[in-house]
Amino acid sequence: TYLPCNTPEPLRAYREDELINLRGYGSGMLKEWDRVYDYALYNDLGSPEEGRPVLGGSQEFPYPRRGRTGRRPNKKDPNIESRLLLLNLNIYVPRDERFSQVKFSEFVCSSFNSLGQVLIPEIGAVFNKTINEFDNLQDIHKLYKEENNLPDSRPLRNTRECLPWQSFKELLHVSGGRPLKFPKPDIIKNDETAWKTDEEFGREMIAGVNPVIIRRLEEFPPASKLDPKVYGNQNSSMTKEQIEKNMNGLTVEEAIAGNKLFILDYHDVLIPYLRKINKTKYTRAYASRTVLLLQDNGTLKPLAIELSREQDDVNVYDPISQVFTPSEHGIENSKWQLAKAYVAVNDSGYHQLISHWLNTHAAIEPFVIATNRQLSVLHPIYKLLQPHFRDTMNINALARHTLINAGGILETTVFPARYSMEMSAVIYKNWNFTEQALPEDLLKRGVAVKDPNHRHGLRLLIEDYPFAVDGLEIWSAIKDWVTDYCSIHYETDDMIQGDSELQSWWTELREEGHGDLKDKPWWPKMQTKDDLIQTCTIIIWVASALHAAVNFGQYPYAGFLPNRPAVSRRFMPDTQEHAELEKDFHLFFLKTITAQFQTLLGVALIEILSQHSTEEIYLGQRDTSEWPKDEEKEAFARFSTKLVTIENEITERNKDQRLRNRNGPVKMPYTLLYPNTSDDSKKGGLTGSGIPNSITI
Repeated sequence: TYLPCNTPEPLRAYREDELINLRGYGSGMLKEWDRVYDYALYNDLGSPEEGRPVLGGSQEFPYPRRGRTGRRPNKKDPNIESRLLLLNLNIYVPRDERFSQVKFSEFVCSSFNSLGQVLIPEIGAVFNKTINEFDNLQDIHKLYKEENNLPDSRPLRNTRECLPWQSFKELLHVSGGRPLKFPKPDIIKNDETAWKTDEEFGREMIAGVNPVIIRRLEEFPPASKLDPKVYGNQNSSMTKEQIEKNMNGLTVEEAIAGNKLFILDYHDVLIPYLRKINKTKYTRAYASRTVLLLQDNGTLKPLAIELSREQDDVNVYDPISQVFTPSEHGIENSKWQLAKAYVAVNDSGYHQLISHWLNTHAAIEPFVIATNRQLSVLHPIYKLLQPHFRDTMNINALARHTLINAGGILETTVFPARYSMEMSAVIYKNWNFTEQALPEDLLKRGVAVKDPNHRHGLRLLIEDYPFAVDGLEIWSAIKDWVTDYCSIHYETDDMIQGDSELQSWWTELREEGHGDLKDKPWWPKMQTKDDLIQTCTIIIWVASALHAAVNFGQYPYAGFLPNRPAVSRRFMPDTQEHAELEKDFHLFFLKTITAQFQTLLGVALIEILSQHSTEEIYLGQRDTSEWPKDEEKEAFARFSTKLVTIENEITERNKDQRLRNRNGPVKMPYTLLYPNTSDDSKKGGLTGSGIPNSITI
């Protein structure tokens, strides 16, 4: 490890030449043997006929940059990059970023397994009286294999061990259970109906797969920030009378003053696109607001859901809004259950597009590119960050090829459909690097306040907030490790300012990698050691823990799609449809949410995304035990030890019955931020726990 100024003289020319080679020449088609890192716009998502805009390079649709492939432009539009055939997975990424053979075999074979599980129900549906529809909830339960009916596993284990290649092991699916059936998701393992409860609905906002959106409500009724000249009056139509009847004797004013009211709000982000979205063939969606009360037992109690949609008359901007409140009987109960489903649709789409794809995958890729272009392999910050970039460029390239492309799996399975990526670009306008730090995020959302007398200097207003409680421990451990490491190499702020590679890295990252936001005032200046420590901590947090929190719980929570539907196909029933609703609520519910094929495709997708590789390297682990300096080795050992301590603390918290949000009515412990540092088994699979070093699947 050498800073540029300390590099031995004989090595300096080689150090500089290697960086020049890694940057390439900015043109020409790149081949699989190349090691070139360069930037490109998201102009590779579809053909001109498919009508998707180029993302990045404009104020209308800004976006992080991706890795350049150099593929030829489309013949009909030189601004669009030509695409490979769908089954051609040989997409250029720098060869150091490519999957290993084992990893690629696991990915392909798990994909075949998951997609193969779509075929049997679809073939059966051809002979069903209701093609592409589930007739009842039992039809969905039949998709899953029953764990208590598994055959004796010893001969199966022996067979598996005799197979020479991981790919054949995966393809033959001999780990137990019936082939061509999905594993039973954790959400229904212990109780098949608890997912329907209001308590579980609220719990998943702080301990589910998207626990990063809920915020404290500071005014009532909730107000919109949309321009009324453009969108009309978008303020909430909720009234005190609608929510106070369920507030355990509190008034709205008392609850706001006591930090007891919270909101899950998708209204403003969806309203600008809702008319377009609802013109697509299969989607009938709302923009939702959900208000919740923090109760004395620590749980969140849903008080009201407001569903808003566009007027039929395009010249009228004020929305059509309905407010639904909890009810236990009759039509009102049925509508309340449907209202929660419409909220889940909003949450599922936003989670997949923003919390998961944009804020982790897409946001980190420019850091991967800039680090390899500007920081030598000898640079200490390169050595610090490089493990947290493993496989990310390869995964993102595959995602652009089959997942987020025009007509791809994401457009097929989430409610914004063809407007998915375009909408994510509009939301990226408000992305802020410094707010990706967990403490800053919690403060911004008002779910924590600064308090020097509390651990980490923050007091959580929802004390039993599993993501935040576990996350702050992980954040603190990462920051301590980064602080120790950076202090070994930088004694003064002058050394930061005088590090030519570091300054070039940070300049390029801002001006090229996230160039559409380069003029934002919130970018760290990279002039002090504190700037460097905070920046590196954010990068590692996003690439490891944040991604783990929003990715690996997808199948455990959403593998049973009624719990987290991703599409709604009809609006809330009017009085003419009440008879149909009363006759068979579950059938009406299933005809409202995602259709059968989209359900199966969505479940297959998240099964693939939620699996850990057998090659996984978890936070606090390394693929080599070598360190250039003893001080680095000792600091990393302290980091690993701290993470193992956190594992034990998480296990104890999950056993504490006073912390009702740790397990919830579904009896599903929160383990998405369990580091797994102590696990060297290399088992992989759907574990629902473990923080890999990098954004990986």
